[in-house]
Amino acid sequence: MTKSYKSDTKKENLIQALTKTLGVVSTACTMAGVSRDTHYRYLKTDPEYKRKVNDLKNVALDFAETHLHELIKDGNPAATIFFLKTQGKVRGYIETQDLQVTEKKPLTWMNEVTRKQKRETN
Repeated sequence: MTKSYKSDTKKENLIQALTKTLGVVSTACTMAGVSRDTHYRYLKTDPEYKRKVNDLKNVALDFAETHLHELIKDGNPAATIFFLKTQGKVRGYIETQDLQVTEKKPLTWMNEVTRKQKRETN
């Protein structure tokens, strides 16, 4: 067996493990019998491996979104609110803070800060 073949097999095993763990590197490396250093070396030196690992981020996001939608279907208010705050902004589901200034005063404290900085530099 050539070194390249062993390396390719390790990479494929690691990709499969990363898929199963939704991208959790430590767990995937343990499952594949590969060190974390090896995983990060592959990321730096193998563009195809890096592309596959980056594609896995979408798998994890898809999993989380599916779970969120299930919680919404089950009537979970927190999940519904979270979804609307993040995805429903164009329909007005956004939190805003309305600050009203009742007294307009100059920022005199800023002048003090500036004077102090000038004194310290002299």
